[in-house]
Amino acid sequence: MDRISIAVPVFNGNEKKYLMECIDTGWVSANGRFINEFQERFAEFCGSKYALACSNGTVTLHLILKAMGIQPGDEVIMPTLTYVATANAVVECGATPVFVDSDPDTWNVDPQKIEEAITPNTKAIIPVHLYGLSCDMTAIMTISKRFCIPVVEDAAEAHGAKWDNKRVGSIGKAGSFSFFGNKIITSGEGGMIVTDDEDLYNRMKLLRAQGVDPSRRYWHVARAYNYRMTNMQAAVGLGQLENVDWHLQQRLRIANIYNKQLSEKLEGYVTVQKVDNSENHVYWMNSAMLTDKVKKSRDQIMKEMEACNIEMRPLFYPMHIMPPYRDLTLNCPVAEKLAERGINLPSHALLDEEKITYIVDCLQKIIVE
Repeated sequence: MDRISIAVPVFNGNEKKYLMECIDTGWVSANGRFINEFQERFAEFCGSKYALACSNGTVTLHLILKAMGIQPGDEVIMPTLTYVATANAVVECGATPVFVDSDPDTWNVDPQKIEEAITPNTKAIIPVHLYGLSCDMTAIMTISKRFCIPVVEDAAEAHGAKWDNKRVGSIGKAGSFSFFGNKIITSGEGGMIVTDDEDLYNRMKLLRAQGVDPSRRYWHVARAYNYRMTNMQAAVGLGQLENVDWHLQQRLRIANIYNKQLSEKLEGYVTVQKVDNSENHVYWMNSAMLTDKVKKSRDQIMKEMEACNIEMRPLFYPMHIMPPYRDLTLNCPVAEKLAERGINLPSHALLDEEKITYIVDCLQKIIVE
């Protein structure tokens, strides 16, 4: 079997055509028709009033928080089990990330732990829709309303997932998405913010482009950033977005095969994220948690899978055990066990049943032998 990668982008629409239009017309930087169209179409896709394209997913979080006025002395609650960008965006505002544990069934942030972590300094909550599974937004928004704390959704991994018939990203005050090359849809690099808040949108738009006065060229009214997306990135992103239903269908197809085979061949050896509603999970990654029945370490299993020409990756390490954010007083046993025993399986639209069967058979041989 040829090497099976963890992620492979698929360009099967107008991406090349739109990209060549940018090159042929010279509109390659931060102006051009594809930026506006990508923003408008993505807002429509999420069911939001406004969308703002940015250079990557990390800066979308930073831009939201800065526009909300997050500053030194403020605290922002988030799961400890997340990608480091979530925490970095908070620190870039001079604020303090407050890490909380995960739910053992969904692996997403535990709403009860959010409520327990609230202090007078809490100024925002960032739930992360981990690996494509939406958080319990009913519980989180109830907390948000009770304590008057805004919610910023980190939906970097969850394009198209829903909670209670609403697309993630459109439920809180603002939502952040990533279009890195391994995401469900990609623009190579890039990110998007969605919101219904007009004042927040205008503030973010100002801060995204060096604080320039929209009615007076080269007149800057705020100290700001260059977080703009290029027209070339937007061209690729728009081509991907036009086929987003196909991309989502492929993720569900692959997940159904994985879930069936894992339950048949590795029952008792692995568990997966609990999903109450099929629309809640878009399966950016198909992931598995090794049970205590598995005697080999996760890292040893990954090494042996690599020898089978299969790329795998660990779940994210909790923020509180990594050098920049280490806090050994923090007790997050669920996240720590997930990080120790969790694996991501290859997850991309080019996988067929033969490849998935090979992956699961190799995993079975390594784990059960």
